[in-house]
Amino acid sequence: MTRIIGIDPGSQRTGVGIIDVDASGKLSHVFHGALAVAGEATFPLRLKRIFDELCAIIAAHRPDECGVERVFMARNPDSALKLGQARGAAICAVVSQGIAVHEYAATEVKQAVVGSGRGDKTQVQHMIGVLLGLKGPLQADAADALAVAVAHAHTRASLARVGIPRTAWRRR
Repeated sequence: MTRIIGIDPGSQRTGVGIIDVDASGKLSHVFHGALAVAGEATFPLRLKRIFDELCAIIAAHRPDECGVERVFMARNPDSALKLGQARGAAICAVVSQGIAVHEYAATEVKQAVVGSGRGDKTQVQHMIGVLLGLKGPLQADAADALAVAVAHAHTRASLARVGIPRTAWRRR
């Protein structure tokens, strides 16, 4: 059994999702939530809260591996910088606990979960509910984080079958 934490970084809300995957590839839900950090007095305090809360979640659930969504280029440079800093705080929290980080583009995550790299948020939320047997509506950031964890589970299984490094998947 491998436990995977997925993280959807954000400067106002950071999604966190944890799943277990067994040797046959069966997925099961462990935890999900969204760290709402927008209420902090300053941006550096938001980053600290992301770091601290992720460290606490990691200590409570002891994941073995981590998947994190890559930053996409936003139209607003200030937003992109803040997102990158939130992502950095999340990655530092994971790495400080001795867990390797695997990065996925949003299109890779959607492809793994929805079957198309162009799927929308409602499709991701629905499919995560179906794949993990969750009832009721899922908060978008938490669903995205679970989707990153599922994408990592699928990718690691493919890597094990194919036997080549992920970096060799694409021609340059």
